[in-house]
Amino acid sequence: MTPPYNILFLCTGNSARSIISEALCNDMGGPDWRGYSAGSHPSGAPHLGAVHQLVSEGHEVGRYHSKSWDVFSAQGAPVMDIVITVCDNAANEVCPIFPGDHIKLHWPAPDPAYIEPAKARRAAFVKTYEIFKARIGALQSLDMASASREDMQAIAEKFPA
Repeated sequence: MTPPYNILFLCTGNSARSIISEALCNDMGGPDWRGYSAGSHPSGAPHLGAVHQLVSEGHEVGRYHSKSWDVFSAQGAPVMDIVITVCDNAANEVCPIFPGDHIKLHWPAPDPAYIEPAKARRAAFVKTYEIFKARIGALQSLDMASASREDMQAIAEKFPA
């Protein structure tokens, strides 16, 4: 694998965790890292909690939108090097499986969009942001020429949700 590295973050709705991860990957990684996100059943728009969290951390959010993973199966779509599902199986959430020849990782985290009451939801978005910031930072610090799938997967255990 050689740079730039194309990373696709997948979730069912593509409104919170995957959008946050896409923005972090792009903003933290420089020109060698390209983050993307998609969902198997996209919600149609980023969750306002995710938008608020990203803006509060200084991210530009205008280019991020909820979209189907079909966009990345179409002719001319970027070829993915790594696909990371971020769904939380403990919540009985069904994670999408994206076909293709790439490294597949599962970095689960609870969905902050469904936390109640609103004050707790806000705290959940902050926690989600911090978890994925740590995970993506760890991924981007690996020597990708020698890193294994196991090295990349171990990041989720090092920074648990």
